Amino acid sequence: MLKTRRSEDRGHIDHGWLNARHSFSFGGYHDPAHMGFRVLRVINEDIVAPGQGFGTHPHRDMEILTYVIEGALEHRDNMGNGSVIRPGDVQWMSAGTGVTHSEFNPSPTEPTHLLQIWILPDRPGRTPDYAEKHFSRAERTGILRLVASGDGADGSLRWGQDVRLYASILAEGQSVSLDLGPDRHAWIQMVAGEIEVGGVTLGPGDAVAISEETGLEITSGQESEFLVFDLP
Repeated sequence: MLKTRRSEDRGHIDHGWLNARHSFSFGGYHDPAHMGFRVLRVINEDIVAPGQGFGTHPHRDMEILTYVIEGALEHRDNMGNGSVIRPGDVQWMSAGTGVTHSEFNPSPTEPTHLLQIWILPDRPGRTPDYAEKHFSRAERTGILRLVASGDGADGSLRWGQDVRLYASILAEGQSVSLDLGPDRHAWIQMVAGEIEVGGVTLGPGDAVAISEETGLEITSGQESEFLVFDLP
């Protein structure tokens, strides 16, 4: 069973410094029909204006991952972490018992384009943690590259939930496949280009929720970039 979530149907908030599309209810956007999918709670596609960003604010009991598409993002937190991440970098923070952090676009001229992802943890009260890792374009091209997982397999970031997150870049006509185990589900989030899965064509910003399927075959209609979540 496949259920599409078209880009234009997402929540949209434009604060001037932040232009955001919300796949699920978030902040001032509320839609009872779109509160999340399985343990996937937030996918925000954000464009942050030059020199702007999110001031210091708290989180708790959430696994938070940032995937940079274009530009750069400067991170600071109360655990002492500070870095600038760029395309190919995947940043993970386990809010656990509580963290405070800020995220800013350090460029005076170029916007930052990113996906922010929140996953419900497998249990509350985890010890806050942070990590980041670079996955080159070559590493993500022509395959489903595991970038985050519950066990840290294949050099992926290890987060506090049984979710396997893959990143992929496909040339026109390339295909990849993913086997889904019993009682597993999937969410595909498009970044760029066009793919076909299960007879459904997806373009930039589109997504599809998948249940009651044993596997996926994804074919690119043009050069494409996307994320695949394998969910309990």
